[in-house]
Amino acid sequence: MTLPETEVPHQSMPVEPAMLRNVCGLFVTGVTVITSGTGKETAGTTVNSFTSVSLDPPLVLFCLHNGSRLRAVVESCGAYAVNFLAGRHARLARAFAGRDTAALGSVAHHRSAAGVPVLSEALACLSCRLVNAFDGGDHTIFVGEVVGMGVPRRDQQPLIFFRGSLGALEEEPHGGHVVIDG
Repeated sequence: MTLPETEVPHQSMPVEPAMLRNVCGLFVTGVTVITSGTGKETAGTTVNSFTSVSLDPPLVLFCLHNGSRLRAVVESCGAYAVNFLAGRHARLARAFAGRDTAALGSVAHHRSAAGVPVLSEALACLSCRLVNAFDGGDHTIFVGEVVGMGVPRRDQQPLIFFRGSLGALEEEPHGGHVVIDG
């Protein structure tokens, strides 16, 4: 059934960024923290722009704002981890979402076989080798090959992002608007 034109809000070109953010906010996504780096140069940031690309070869991607502090770390390290957050991790997601984010040393973590930090309390994680990076306007699209994975926390609900808010799958997302770096 098609609604009459007057009942369907529509915006023609040019598309305003704020309106695009609001419309895309109606698409439910999971929430991750991407971590990267070796030695003392490590960083992490909250990202909801993650997706699986291919099973053979095993490829995933995420998008990161060009001004993100994590961008240079991923590019120089050539590897990263995707840490899937559980519903109880809203505080952790917020801690890694802002410009002045949590230090990896302040949260429980360990190293993947590739040497990048992995959040020990994550619902699941993927360790990836950077394969390529593409220009995506004000973001960079990072494609990685999955070289390791783990599911340390079974039987937990994921953290989701919907209408600019974080929440567990079984509850209505709530809280203030979080600006996610990716």
